[in-house]
Amino acid sequence: MSKGSRTGAGSGTRPGSDTSEGSGTSGGLRRRALSAGLAVATIVVTALTIWLSVQLYEQHEADQRRQDILAAARQSALNFTSLDYRHYDRDSGNVLKGATGDFRKQFAAQTEELTKLVAQNKSVSEGQVLEAGIARSDERSARVLVVADSKVTNTAVPSGEARTYRLQLDLVLKGGRWLTSDVEFVG
Repeated sequence: MSKGSRTGAGSGTRPGSDTSEGSGTSGGLRRRALSAGLAVATIVVTALTIWLSVQLYEQHEADQRRQDILAAARQSALNFTSLDYRHYDRDSGNVLKGATGDFRKQFAAQTEELTKLVAQNKSVSEGQVLEAGIARSDERSARVLVVADSKVTNTAVPSGEARTYRLQLDLVLKGGRWLTSDVEFVG
């Protein structure tokens, strides 16, 4: 065998070596495309995670607001339907603590007269909230419908009388607290 035929047959390449420039460039392009794809996927997953986190936070805030509104309305209705002539100052004070606006003004204006009337009749009203539901709400205001029962005793009905109230309470958010701004008897 001649020296030239040995080099010609193998062309000076080793088995398994890649000498074509095109295939080296192709491998680099594939690596860059893969890297770019992974970067895009990472960005998409991160954006989706942030979006879902924001949605979850907003849902939690809305749920918490609904719970706070219902708790305030229930307490206000309970205070409004639970009055005892022996503790009327305290009981009417509880109503006023959860009140604001016109409702607070009206109730405060009637407190002196109501105190006398409740004392004369020895009135006791033991309220109980049966149901409460939000009719409408936003970040600063709400309307809640409440069904409450109370057992009322006084000099005219010493054995007691059951009463059912259907109330519409309007609430507003003031100083981080939900306060009753209006109460109407409905139904």
